[in-house]
Amino acid sequence: MTDTVFVLNGPNLNLLGTREPEIYGSATLADIEADLRGQADGLGLAIDFRQTNHEGVLVDWLHEAQHKGAKAVLLNAAAYTHTSIALLDAIKAITVPVIEVHLSDPSTREEFRHISYVGMAAADCVQGLGARSYSVALDKAAAL
Repeated sequence: MTDTVFVLNGPNLNLLGTREPEIYGSATLADIEADLRGQADGLGLAIDFRQTNHEGVLVDWLHEAQHKGAKAVLLNAAAYTHTSIALLDAIKAITVPVIEVHLSDPSTREEFRHISYVGMAAADCVQGLGARSYSVALDKAAAL
């Protein structure tokens, strides 16, 4: 049986490629997904790749990752990173390791982005590498 890694993406990430490319780069979410699927195949992993603009859906998906026995979760909670105690609680409530992912480096941006509720419970964090942040995070998940 192949281990599955959930790749969960939060609000506005569906706009990658056109939304503030000077910050987030020109890769679309579909580009990132295609690259990760190829990488996952080489690592012997399956990917469950999703995006939503709704906080509660991310919480439900974290619970689902636990229920389905996922190997890990790569979570780019986007703006919810800095606001969502619900995501913090959901990560704390599951045993599946969560790796926080960011395209940009929040610590170099606006002050309100310096707080990461996700990071308070995540097993690891990869940030500031653009689309490559996902690839590095998937390698970390594979090593778990």
